[in-house]
Amino acid sequence: MGKLSGQVAVVTGASRGIGREISLAFAREGADLVCNYNKSEQHARSLVDEIERMGRFAIAVHADVAQPDQVDGLIEAATKRFGRIDTLVNNAGFATLHKVVDMPIAAWDELIAAHLRGTFLTCHAALPQMLERQDGRIINISSQLAYKGRSGWAHYSAAKAGIIAFSRVLAQEVSREGIRVNCIAPGPIATDIVPIEARATPEQSERVLEDLPIGRIGRVDEVAPSAVFLASDDSTYYVGQTLGPNGGDVML
Repeated sequence: MGKLSGQVAVVTGASRGIGREISLAFAREGADLVCNYNKSEQHARSLVDEIERMGRFAIAVHADVAQPDQVDGLIEAATKRFGRIDTLVNNAGFATLHKVVDMPIAAWDELIAAHLRGTFLTCHAALPQMLERQDGRIINISSQLAYKGRSGWAHYSAAKAGIIAFSRVLAQEVSREGIRVNCIAPGPIATDIVPIEARATPEQSERVLEDLPIGRIGRVDEVAPSAVFLASDDSTYYVGQTLGPNGGDVML
């Protein structure tokens, strides 16, 4: 019996990176999965196949989490297939690199929509059934840049800080209704976002590593255990908290 046996989890942005690894970790612990994707259908289908080889059930569902009708469709598909949602992991998002003075307004709007608006919309859509059952777990993926920021990442840092603040308020609103809301704020992790860092100068990239007490970029499998913990009964007294698998980049 795994820590998540019998659970149904929805993971947004599941086809790659941290979302993929969280989905696989959940499946190893006995959960069935709804794997959301926006553009990477092939990767999402491959993930479903891998989960099913573990003996768990999974479906891939397309949705742009910034679009309310598509988010409603995601939640409806999950409920139609599995009957309920026990855990929602809001991981979907992307990154671009712009200094504020040069940032197109559209770049700001698109990133805030994907990260912050998307987190709100999926919570808004999934909460009614969780409230009806008086049970559920919501895990929102933030970033250590919510705390420290970084040149070129103003929109990303602002969105991730907003996710933490949103999660704290939501936790206050629903924790007495049996729903636990928490965050994970990873540090630099080897994902598709890392190549964006490569557009920085070698000196800037080297400085990122020098600032990390652990001296290396993290792995996705070093983030997923935090999600398993927050989705499991081991975290029943965690409310509105933010876990930081960040290699010491931020120490709270």
